[in-house]
Formats: sequence, structure tokens, C-alpha cells
Amino acid sequence: MDGANYSVVSEFVFLGLSNIWEIQLLLFVYSFIFYVASMLANSLIVLTVATDPHLHSPMYFLLANLSFIDLGVSSVLTPKMIYDLFRKHKVISFGGCITQIFFLHIIGSVEMVLLIAMAFDRYIAICKPLHYLTIMSQKMCILLLIAAWIIGLIHSGTQIIFVIKLPFCGPNVLDSFYCDLPRFIKLACIDTYRLEFMVTVNSGFISLGSFVILVISYISILVTVRKHSSEGLSKALSTLSSHIMVVILFFGPCIFVYTWPHSTSHVDKLLAVFDAVLTPFLNPVIYTFRNKVMKMSMRRVCSQLISYAKIS
Repeated sequence: MDGANYSVVSEFVFLGLSNIWEIQLLLFVYSFIFYVASMLANSLIVLTVATDPHLHSPMYFLLANLSFIDLGVSSVLTPKMIYDLFRKHKVISFGGCITQIFFLHIIGSVEMVLLIAMAFDRYIAICKPLHYLTIMSQKMCILLLIAAWIIGLIHSGTQIIFVIKLPFCGPNVLDSFYCDLPRFIKLACIDTYRLEFMVTVNSGFISLGSFVILVISYISILVTVRKHSSEGLSKALSTLSSHIMVVILFFGPCIFVYTWPHSTSHVDKLLAVFDAVLTPFLNPVIYTFRNKVMKMSMRRVCSQLISYAKIS
């Protein structure tokens, strides 16, 4: 069946987050504040790592790339969500919906690989410190980054190839504030059971598998350190606690949305808002809160920016 002959839907309508004015206002203030804060914080981290020679190390290279990805997470969903909050007719074109899904899955996959790479970096730094610079060389960091983007493109492109050819003849209403793949597929005019299963395997179980890999890696780090000294264990816990928090914040909503069989639209929306608005802000806060070197470098960059602003 040629899907193009049956696809008469040219746009999709979002039901949005709420029709209650007070809740809309609260969501607007919350979303706008955290969106601006996350954009400024992540931009500052990228700028700081790029300009400070003391931060040209694998750990900060990966952190800067994570912040760059978080800029993308915020930009793909939040502006459209804020714009639609007070609109009665919330629409997005078919092409816009496909584009949103494509970039969401690329960004999500790249962030997933980066978090695994950061766990690997901490494993080498803590468990094999003498070989750290040899293993985590500049070439290795670049290869990890290239691998992250290739995996992201393959993951997202594979799903889009199947989705873009689906026939849509109505209805065109999405009980969400963005184009999420599971709800989007269910609007097709054909039986999509196999495609939904593919999405669950491709996104859900990959997320779950990556989460398990990360948990195992953190446990192995703690076990290795514990064998050497209890003092080292406390330092490792202090270092890894921020990584573990970010992993839970990122993977929790993904695993729930794509693998939980009885999820509801209200819970999905809440998790999506949290993931799109709050997580990109929390990532830089969590990673820099206990890092004295990073905080000092960020203060220097801020001082330089203020000085340039005064001069100009």
C-alpha cells in the first residue's frame, strides 16, 4: 500500500498541558525561567571549557559536549511549548512533527552515549589512573563523540524511515504538547502493532539496557575502590553521586515513557516537561556544584564577559 496516497493529514493538533489559566501561567513562568537559566548555564559551560586551557581534559571535553546537547534538548521542545501555552489552537505541520521527532531521538541517543562515555572516563580515572592519559587520549575522546553522533543518526533515521511513510487520514489530535513517537504512530490508518513494538525495542529497551550498563559500571568502580581503601571509597562516592543523579534524571522518564505498558497521558506529560525543561538546567548545576576547578573557571569567564560588556 502506498502510504502517500492515503496521507491526507497536513497538520497535527496538540491538546497541550492544561486549559486552566492559573496552571498555564504557572507553567509559563516555570518553563521560561528554567529555559533561560539552562541556556545560559550550558552556554557558559561550553564557553568556559573551550576558552580555559586548564579544562582541556577528557572529563571536561565530555561535559562540554553534554552541555551542548542539553542546549539542543531545550531548544527542540521548550520554545514551542511556551509559545503554545496560551493558544487555543495548538498545531504543528506534518513536516514539523517529523522534524521534531527526528531531532529529539538524535539528541537523546547522543546524550545516552555521552553519559556512558563519561562513566567510562570516570572508571579509567579511578580504577586505572596510571593509564588514564594513554587510554583517554584526545583521539579516543573524538572517536567517542563521533560514535555518539553516528549512533544517534542511525537510531533516529531508522525510525523516521518507517514513520514518514505511514498513512494518516485522521484523526490528527495528539494528547501531548510535542510530537512523541508512540502517540504519533497510533494515529496512522493502519495496524501499527509491529511498528510500536519496534519503537519499544529501539528506544525503550535500548534506554533500559544503557541504564543497566551504567549502573553496573558504577558498581564496579565502587567495588574496585573499596578493595583499596575506605577513604578512596568516600571520594569515589562523592565523585560519582553527581553522575548517578544525572543518569537517573535522564533515563527515568525515557524508560517509563517507552517501556511502561500502562502509562497515562498526564504522567507522560509531567515527565516530558521535567525532561525538557528541568533536566537540561540540573545537569550543569549537578556537574559543577562540587567541582571547584569548574566553578573558578566559570567565575573568570563571567568576569571577563562583564568587563567586555562594560568596555563596549
